[in-house]
Amino acid sequence: MQLGAPPPPPAAAAAAAAVWRAPTFEARRAADAREILAALLPPSPTVRQVQQAHARLAVLGLAASRAMPHLLAVLPRLLPDKPRHRGDDGGGDGDHYAYPLALFRRANSTSAFASNNLLRVLPHPLPLTLFSRFRRRNPHSFTFLLASISNHLNAAGPSASACSFLGSHVHALAVKAGAAGDLFVRNALVHFYGVSGDVGAMRRVFDELPRVRDVLTWNEVLAGYVRAGMMTVAREVFDEMPVRDEISWSTLVGGYVKEEELEVALGVFRNMVEQGVRPNQAAVVTALSAAARLGLLEHGKFVHNVVQRSGMPVCMNVGAALVDMYAKCGCVAVAREVFDGMRRRDVFAWNAMICGLAAHGLGRDAVELFERFISEGLSPTNVTFVGVLNGCSRSGLVAEGRRYFKLMVEKYRIEPEMEHYGCMVDLLGRAGLVPEAIELIEGMHIAPDPVLWGTILSSCKTHGLVDLGVSVGNKLIELDPTHSGYYVLLSGIYAKANKWDDVREVRKLMSSRGTSKSAGWSLMEAHGKVHKFLVGDTYHKDSVQIYDTLDMINKRLTEAGYVPDVSSVLHDIGEEEKVHAVKVHSERLAIAYGFIVLEAGSPIRIVKNLRVCGDCHEFIAGNADELTGVKQVQRRIREAGCEVLRVDHAGGMEEGHAKHGRADWG
Repeated sequence: MQLGAPPPPPAAAAAAAAVWRAPTFEARRAADAREILAALLPPSPTVRQVQQAHARLAVLGLAASRAMPHLLAVLPRLLPDKPRHRGDDGGGDGDHYAYPLALFRRANSTSAFASNNLLRVLPHPLPLTLFSRFRRRNPHSFTFLLASISNHLNAAGPSASACSFLGSHVHALAVKAGAAGDLFVRNALVHFYGVSGDVGAMRRVFDELPRVRDVLTWNEVLAGYVRAGMMTVAREVFDEMPVRDEISWSTLVGGYVKEEELEVALGVFRNMVEQGVRPNQAAVVTALSAAARLGLLEHGKFVHNVVQRSGMPVCMNVGAALVDMYAKCGCVAVAREVFDGMRRRDVFAWNAMICGLAAHGLGRDAVELFERFISEGLSPTNVTFVGVLNGCSRSGLVAEGRRYFKLMVEKYRIEPEMEHYGCMVDLLGRAGLVPEAIELIEGMHIAPDPVLWGTILSSCKTHGLVDLGVSVGNKLIELDPTHSGYYVLLSGIYAKANKWDDVREVRKLMSSRGTSKSAGWSLMEAHGKVHKFLVGDTYHKDSVQIYDTLDMINKRLTEAGYVPDVSSVLHDIGEEEKVHAVKVHSERLAIAYGFIVLEAGSPIRIVKNLRVCGDCHEFIAGNADELTGVKQVQRRIREAGCEVLRVDHAGGMEEGHAKHGRADWG
C-alpha cells in the first residue's frame, strides 16, 4: 500500500511546533481498511487506539461495513475484572462491551471471520450467550469459545470450577459439528481440560488422535501436568516430546520451582542453554527466582550471563528478578547497580530493592529509597511497607517505623497484615519495648499468628525477661505444641537463668509430644556445585581436611583472644563439652571447606535454614560492641589469619558472607 503524506510545513512553522502530532495520510483509492489499519496501529493496540484508527477511516471515507470485521480483528481481548471508568480506554463501564458489539452489528456480515473475532474479544460468559445466534461457524469458532472459558477458569481459579462443565458441553458440540478433529480445536480442548484440572480428560483428548498434534499440543499437556503438581508424569511427557521449544523448557523449569525442587529447576535451565535453546523471559525469571531462594550466586550469575549473551532486553520483569536474586544472594551493591541501570521500573523492582536493602541491615538506605519511590508519584503496596518496616526494625529506627506504619494505614488505606505486625513487633522487641509490642498484638484487628508471640519470646530471651518469657513460652507451647522452636526458645530462657531442671522439663515435654528440633544445615556453592553440611557432619568426601582446617582456624582465633560463647548450648553438660558442641556447627564446616576449595579473595557465601547462634556470629565476624571500633575488629580478624567478612540475617533464611585474603567491611 502507498500512503501519501501531505507536503511538509515551512521550516519556521516546523520549528514552532512543540507538540508531536500523529501523521496524516492520503490513501489511494485502491487502499482497503486492512492496509490502513496495519499502517496506523502498533502491534498490540489498546481499545482507544483502535477507536482512533476507526475515526481516521471515517475521515478517509473508508468506514464502510466491510471495514468493521477488520476493526474487530485488531481489538484486544477485553477483561471483565478491569472495568473501565470514564476517560479510560473504551469509555465508561456501561459501554465496556458496546464498541465491539456495535462493530459486529454494523458489519452486517454473516461471515465466520466477524463472529469468531467477536468471540475472541468478549470475556466469559458473553461468547456462550452469542454462540448459538451465529449463523455461520467454523472450527475456529469452537477454539475461541473454549479459550474464553479457559481464560475465565484461569483467572478466577477454584471459585470458577462450576463452569468446567461448560467446556465439556462445547466439546460435545464440536464433536457433533465434526470439528473435534481440527488441530486448533484439539489444542484448545487439551488446554481447557488442563486448566480445569481434569488431567484424565486432557490425556484422553491427547491420546485419541496421535497424528493430530504439534508442539503446542505437547506443551499444553505438559502444562496441565505441571498445574496438577504431577512433575514425574510431566517429566515423562517432556522426555517423549519429538520437538521442544523454549515454552516446553520454561514450563518444566516453572513446574520444578512450583514444587520447590529448586536445584532440579536450575539444572533443567542449564541443560536448556547447553542444548542451544534460547530461553524466554519466563524461563529466565523463574530460574532467577530459584537461585534467589537458594541463595546460589553462581547459578544466578549464570542466568544473568545467558541474558547478556543472548541480547535479551532487560525488561521490568527480568530486571526485578535480577535485583531480587542479587540481593538475596548477598550482593546488595550489584543489585543496586542493576536497579539503577533499569530504564523503566515497576513497583516490583522497587519492592525488590527496598526489601533487599532492608534484609542486609541497610535500613536508612531502604527508607531513603522509599522516599524517592514516593516522590516519583508511585503508589506503595503492602509489600513495599513490609520492606520499609523491616528496614526500620533491622536498623533500630523506632520513630520512623511508627511513622510509616501510621502512614500506611491512614494515608494509603492499606490494612495491616500479619507481616506488617510482625515487623513492628520485631522493631519494638529489638528496642526493648516489649510491653508496647504486646499491646500492639493485643490490639490487632485480626487474630495474631503464634509467630508474633514467638518474636516476643525471642525478645524476652534477648533482654533477660525471664518471668514474662516463661509465661509467653508456655502459652505458645499450648497454642502450637508441634513447633520445636518455641520449646527451644523457652529452654534458652531457662538456661540463661541457670534453671537446668526447668530446661530438662521442657525437653521431656518436647519429647513426650513427639516434637524434635529442626536439624540445622548450611549450603555453600563452589565451582557450580552445591555442598550441604549438617552439624558435626562427617559424610563429606573431604571431611578430614575440613576438620583439620577448622582446628587451624580455631587455634589461631584463640591465640588472638577469641573465647567461645556457649550460651546457645541448652544442655547441662561440662564447659569443655559445650565448647566442642558449638565448634562443629554446620556454618563453620562450610567456612572451613570454603578456605580449602576457593581462591584467596573469593567470597564464601553460606545459606542457612536456621538463625546463626551468637558464638558462630562471633567466630565469623567478631563482636564490634565489645571492642572500641571497626578497625580493632579488622585487626583482630587479620591477626587470626581468618579474614571473614560478616554474616547477614534475612528472616528465617540467613545469608552469610566470608572473605579470606583481605578484610573488607564496607
